[in-house]
Amino acid sequence: MLSATQNAMKITTNKIGRLTACALFLLAACSKQSPVVNTVHAQLINGAGSTFDNPAFMMWKEAYSKNNHDAQINYQSVGSGAGIKQLLSQTVDFGASDAPMTDEAMAKAPGKILHIPVVAGAVAITYNLPGNPKLKFDGATLAGIYLGEITKWSDPKIAALNSGANLPDTSIIVVHRADGSGTTFIFTDYLSAISPDWKSKVGKATSVNWPTGVGGKGNEGVSGQVKQLPGAIGYVELAYAEQNKLPVSELKNAAGKFVAPSPDSVSKAMATATIPDDFRFSMVNAPGDESYPISGASWVLLYQKQADATKGKALVDFLKWCVSEGQKTSAQLDYAPLPDSVQQRELKLLGTVTY
Repeated sequence: MLSATQNAMKITTNKIGRLTACALFLLAACSKQSPVVNTVHAQLINGAGSTFDNPAFMMWKEAYSKNNHDAQINYQSVGSGAGIKQLLSQTVDFGASDAPMTDEAMAKAPGKILHIPVVAGAVAITYNLPGNPKLKFDGATLAGIYLGEITKWSDPKIAALNSGANLPDTSIIVVHRADGSGTTFIFTDYLSAISPDWKSKVGKATSVNWPTGVGGKGNEGVSGQVKQLPGAIGYVELAYAEQNKLPVSELKNAAGKFVAPSPDSVSKAMATATIPDDFRFSMVNAPGDESYPISGASWVLLYQKQADATKGKALVDFLKWCVSEGQKTSAQLDYAPLPDSVQQRELKLLGTVTY
C-alpha cells in the first residue's frame, strides 16, 4: 500500500505533468528569459492547511515565483485543522481551510482574521468495486452508509438507485478522514443538511465522532485507502479521485436530479450562494437542476494587520494574483473559477490589509 506521503507525491507529480500546457499559459506574460528565483534574497511566505487546495498551491507557487522572483511560496498540505492551529500560533503567514472559522475560534486569535476564498470545488464520492460500475447515491443513502446502518453493497436502498448495476453481496468499508479536515466539514455539512438523523447524531465539523469506518490522513490518505481496499467508499476532493483513476458517483441534488461532480456543476451551485461581506458561507445542497450538492469553497486565512510590512505586502500581492490570474487554471485543476464579481470583492477586502 502506498503511504499517504507517497500518494501525495504521486498526485502532485501527475497533476503538474498533466497541466504543463496550463502552466505555460500562465507564464506567457514572462519574457523569453524569465528571471531566476534568488532563494537567498526572495521573501519567503509560509502557508499550511487544506489538502483540498494542495493541487492549486503546487501550481500557483511555481507560476507566481517565475513572474515574481522576489517571492518564494512554501505550502504544507497538513489539513485544514492543522492550518488553522498554525495560523493562531503565528507559525505560518497564512492558513488554508475548507471550513470557515467559527466566531469562537476567531475570538481567540491575536488579531482580526480575514477569509479569502481561493478555490471552489466538489467533494466526490468514490468507491472500489469490481468493474468500477457507475453508481448513483442520494443523501439519505449516503448518510445511512456513514451511520453504519447500510453495511452491504447489495442493500436494497443502493440497488434501488442503481438498476442494472452489478452490486456484490460484500461489506462496505467506510473510509473517512482521520485528521481535522475542511473536506470533512463540507461533507458533514451536506449530510447534516439532508439527514435529520445525521444532524442529531453526528453533526458537522472538521472532526466528528464517526459511527463507523477507517481513517486516512488528508485527501491523499482517503483516496489511497479507497484504492487499496476492495469494497471501500470514501469522500475526497475531485482531483484526488481522478488522479487515482477511481470512479465517482452521481448524486441526487436538491432539485431531484442526479449530477456528477465537475467544475461546471460546482459553478452552478456557487451561482446560487449568498456570500456575505466576511465571505464565510456554505453552498451545499444548492438549488438548481445542474448544481452538484457537495460543493464548497476553500479559504486562505490571514491577519488583517500584518506585523512585518515587507512580508505582509508580499503575501497580499500573492493572494491578489491567486484570486485573479490564478483562477485561469481552475477548471484544469478540477476547481470552479471564482466569478468575476467575487474576485473584485476579494481584491477590495485584501486592500484593507495593513502592514
